[in-house]
Amino acid sequence: MKISSAIRVALLALTALAGTALPSASHADEGTVTLVIYKAGWIIGGSGGGGTLYFHGRAYPLSTGGLDYGFVFGGSRTVLHGRVHNIWRPSDIAGVYGAAGAGLTIGGGARAIVLANQKGAVLELSGQQIGLMANADLSGLAITIP
Repeated sequence: MKISSAIRVALLALTALAGTALPSASHADEGTVTLVIYKAGWIIGGSGGGGTLYFHGRAYPLSTGGLDYGFVFGGSRTVLHGRVHNIWRPSDIAGVYGAAGAGLTIGGGARAIVLANQKGAVLELSGQQIGLMANADLSGLAITIP
């Protein structure tokens, strides 16, 4: 019994030592994102647009689309720039992002948002919204790589 416990402890110590000595291959990366989103609605709204993911020196086109439900009135164009964190490959940005929000834009205004998808990708975006838009809604944004 004492020998098997000693072997187990030695194996655990060896595994821990090997884990600290080897470089970590489990580090997620980040990239930059630009999105242009057009939104319009009356009670139920929709949005669509596109953008670009810049990751490891390459540009990847993005398509966006979504639905809003709640108090939605008007139309707007939003240009967002920022970072995406916790991605391993470009396809990790693809997915559904959900948010609850409220806002009023008459002419133009600033916009900032942090979103996460089911793969763990986190978008931190800010930019300008132009148009006439009043909203207090739940919204979903789907991002795909065509």
